[in-house]
Amino acid sequence: MELHYTKRPFLLFLSFTLLLVASTRADPDPLQDLCVADLGATSVVVNGFPCKPASNVTSDDFFFAGLSREGNTSNIFASNVTSANVLSFPGLNTLGVSMNRVDVAPGGLNPPHSHPRATELIILLEGRLLVGFISTSNQFFSKVLNPGEVFVVPKGLIHFQYNVGDKKALAITTFDSQLPGVVIASTTLFGSTPAIPDDVLAKAFQVDQKVVTAIKSKFGN
Repeated sequence: MELHYTKRPFLLFLSFTLLLVASTRADPDPLQDLCVADLGATSVVVNGFPCKPASNVTSDDFFFAGLSREGNTSNIFASNVTSANVLSFPGLNTLGVSMNRVDVAPGGLNPPHSHPRATELIILLEGRLLVGFISTSNQFFSKVLNPGEVFVVPKGLIHFQYNVGDKKALAITTFDSQLPGVVIASTTLFGSTPAIPDDVLAKAFQVDQKVVTAIKSKFGN
């Protein structure tokens, strides 16, 4: 009886650990072959999207041509991200994967941002990109990528892609989530709705409030 009792705490601990590990995966495993997202459903709220009726599913639900088209980089960052996630590609629902096409003009920047729900794998197809991320211990890791080279960004960490070449850069990024989410540092802080008070940002960045006001104006605040 005593031996049985001493094993119980260990078994409970082991069970709890396995449950914890299983719960930390980016997206849960699917419970059926397919579940094409019904993006128009309003009566059901779940962590993801409800399934389209199987009788309405077609081959087009598993096809997306958006990544074949070059993105428009005529903006303040001279970059463009085309997303192939569940919102634009409903066939990805419950599959736990998505992709982006990243176009960056010479000198352009995909600004510092994070994906709260996914790890990111970057493969460069054209040009030269400086890619990097900052860890929670404030350490900066970076590499200049050439075509065919790959860089990984751990889940949730701030990272960027900067074109250091003299021609356009094209990268494909992949994620272990159907909807990784994105938090762009600059637009989040200076373009939020409602706006973060100027004195909060001035204190955080140790600058004059006039500087904050000027930056906010670039983001529509």
